[in-house]
Amino acid sequence: MFTGLIEEIGIVESIKAAEESDGEIYLTVSAKKILDDIKIGDSVSIDGACQTVTKLSRGSFTVFASKVTCEATTFGTFLSGRRVNLERAMAANARFGGHFVQGHVDGRGKIKSIVKDANGLKIEISVPKSISKYIASKGSIAVDGISLTVVSLTADGFILYIIPETIKNTTLFEKVSAVEVNIEVDILAKYVERITGNGEAGQRKDEKDLKRALMEEGFM
Repeated sequence: MFTGLIEEIGIVESIKAAEESDGEIYLTVSAKKILDDIKIGDSVSIDGACQTVTKLSRGSFTVFASKVTCEATTFGTFLSGRRVNLERAMAANARFGGHFVQGHVDGRGKIKSIVKDANGLKIEISVPKSISKYIASKGSIAVDGISLTVVSLTADGFILYIIPETIKNTTLFEKVSAVEVNIEVDILAKYVERITGNGEAGQRKDEKDLKRALMEEGFM
């Protein structure tokens, strides 16, 4: 579990295809801060994707990314020298900020526009319909692992406003139009869908059943 509060920006050192690879890769990333206390087997979020550390070297760590991960995320577009957002798994005794981020990327979004003003950035992102149904105005979302608040919705996505602190500590200021980003929706939206029976596994409940289900699960 992560918070979406980026700890540092790492740099991709190398990308190597796994032996007898069918799309799997070994990804090595240089870092400083997060190397203080991580060990082999620990979880690290790389641009929002939860990965397991398989090797540690002086000044870097390596993860194994499966074919599924490479297809679902932007990992397949990575090149050496790319800067990536890094976060260690949340400690049980740490102050919790951001929102609950699992590191399970739901899919890729595409930046449609970026408008800079005196204080920050206004970014519009388009997403597939399979993702957009989980996004709400003023709700939480993770973009490349960054916990953000949705300002408003559009016909095919959503709009964000990025404050100076986030600009300074993440890679968002480097993005340009048409670039893809990793998207993870708020897990609460998925649970509500499951509980109310509006997903693939159930049928839509009437208003009375919906209210009862939400109350039983503590949402009302």
